[in-house]
Amino acid sequence: MSILPNASPARLAVDGELTIYRAAELKPVLLGALDGASQVEIDLGGVTEVDTAGMQLLLLAKRTAQSRDIALHLVAHSPAVLDAIELLDLAAVFGDPLVVSA
Repeated sequence: MSILPNASPARLAVDGELTIYRAAELKPVLLGALDGASQVEIDLGGVTEVDTAGMQLLLLAKRTAQSRDIALHLVAHSPAVLDAIELLDLAAVFGDPLVVSA
């Protein structure tokens, strides 16, 4: 996972699993990326696996950002993330454009 806090918008790239096994590790990082930011992008292109715990973390980050009036965008969705968003019908909740490859 990499964070570019001084970028505009602040950018966080999540790599590997976004699962219950990493939830405790990822939660403070995702929420910490919101501290002092007005805009945050979370790059999900490196996510190899995601489960409901991972989706809950993304929902928590999105709702926390909304409550703080921070623009949070999920970008570069990996196939695993796209599958989870489709399966759970969460595209409208996140509100970010999804690019589906042919």
